[in-house]
Amino acid sequence: MWCGFGNKSVTVAAACLVTASLVISDTAFGVSQKNYTPQQFRAVLRGLGYKVKVSNAPLTDAETKKAILEFQKGYKLQPADGVAGKKTEDFAASIVQILQANLNLVLKLKPPITRNQYYGPKTEAAVRQYQKKNQLQETGIADLPLRQKLDQEAESNINNPASTPSKVPSTKPKASPTASPEATSTPTESPSPTESPTATPTESPQASPTATPKPTSKPRSKPTSTPKTKS
Repeated sequence: MWCGFGNKSVTVAAACLVTASLVISDTAFGVSQKNYTPQQFRAVLRGLGYKVKVSNAPLTDAETKKAILEFQKGYKLQPADGVAGKKTEDFAASIVQILQANLNLVLKLKPPITRNQYYGPKTEAAVRQYQKKNQLQETGIADLPLRQKLDQEAESNINNPASTPSKVPSTKPKASPTASPEATSTPTESPSPTESPTATPTESPQASPTATPKPTSKPRSKPTSTPKTKS
């Protein structure tokens, strides 16, 4: 469901957000209310799986610019210049919101984590919880494979709620035992058919020599009489 980064699976980033909004129907993906600080944006990049050290230094070092450029190219953002402009920051904020909404849905967090633009300690803790649940390395980093897996599980939870199948089988087994004792009464009537076949063979050999002409006369009289009455 999430956009892929390969040459054969690159999808327009806007279409990716539309698909995600269908899964998380109650999530509003808004533009970031305020600009990121360098430390906050680095935390987002790191949380999404990009190699960058979190600090509050300007976003102009080679490592950070490379991470921003990879993010822009991966989601087909223009211009792909390695600069964290408003368009790049807003798109990153939307991805974080999708991640937070899916974590709330799949993990059923109580209370749920707030859906915002920040990859903070609560979001990282929820990612660790999801990793532990799926026996993954608990890094707290939601890289692309993890987000894809999480998206699929969130979609599955919405399309196939766990509560509906549990109620359907519970009623069927209760009705089946009541009907089975009633069916056991039917074999009690079975001796009557067993006696009728035993009686018929005893009479058939005695009546076969004398009674064989009688059946032949009866069919002949019936067809001849019926056409006369009809005509």
